Amino acid sequence: MIFTPLVRDILSKYESDSPGTKTNLARILTHGRLAGTGKMIILPVDQGFEHGPARSFAINEPAYDPHYHYQIAIDAGLNAYAAPLGMLEAGADTFAGQIPTILKLNSSNSWATDVNSAVTGSVDDALRLGCSAIGFTIYPGSDDCFDMMEEFKELALEAKSVGLATVLWSYPRGGNLPKSGELALDVGAYAAHMAALLGAHIIKVKLPSDHIEQKDAQKAYEGFDASTQAKRVSHVVKSCFNGRRLLCSQAALPRVPTLFIKTRATFATAGAMAQLSVATHSSVRVTKRSLCLISSFGFIRAMSKRRNLPIGAE
Repeated sequence: MIFTPLVRDILSKYESDSPGTKTNLARILTHGRLAGTGKMIILPVDQGFEHGPARSFAINEPAYDPHYHYQIAIDAGLNAYAAPLGMLEAGADTFAGQIPTILKLNSSNSWATDVNSAVTGSVDDALRLGCSAIGFTIYPGSDDCFDMMEEFKELALEAKSVGLATVLWSYPRGGNLPKSGELALDVGAYAAHMAALLGAHIIKVKLPSDHIEQKDAQKAYEGFDASTQAKRVSHVVKSCFNGRRLLCSQAALPRVPTLFIKTRATFATAGAMAQLSVATHSSVRVTKRSLCLISSFGFIRAMSKRRNLPIGAE
């Protein structure tokens, strides 16, 4: 564990949390090749639940095996691995203690007709499997969003009481929100702020466009320069308690890459069969070079072979 002043500063922003919860956040921040740098890479694999096994893994058949995802996260020197219950259980003994894990506690599927998710795991499961955090998804704007928020409230309270950290996916969709508004700057900032208000330690939203969706918010954005991704990211970061909460964001890009944001940072994800999340604690700068590095799943393999491969923001 490489516990640096930067890690200490990040943890200091979580003023109400117990030593146990801060220890689990520290485990993620101080594991892998980016340990102690204020940057982190998390591999989340829930696509099989959300989209089905063939759509998620047929492009790369070894990915049908849960051990594949554990091993690639370890070989690449990533900070953590996140997945639903069955995926973690399938490799929990073989890979025990080798990488911090995050148990995703709810999921949907591609056949659902409403914007909602089922709770598929528990805090007890996370403890039993030795996880550092739980993960959960809410859909602000959907008809069931308040039920999901209340579910997260209860699970987060239980998780924090036993020293686990929490990761909240906050994806606006459903209800009166049109598809065109899901990536709007004001909508993304609002979703991130709601997740912070719900008490999440790490928040995942979508990478924002320059569109302003809400009529009531348009006046507030008059004169705001949203011409670059960095400026839009900085605005979303500000909405998360002025950068006091870790923030990650997923872009609407075809099949493979997504880009993540965090406190004064850039997160990135890649992989049709598994996502890659890159978090930095440096100033935001989205570049063509970083996008090229995360444009294919081979990036993860490359990381396992090259210790000094540049990642995320330059």
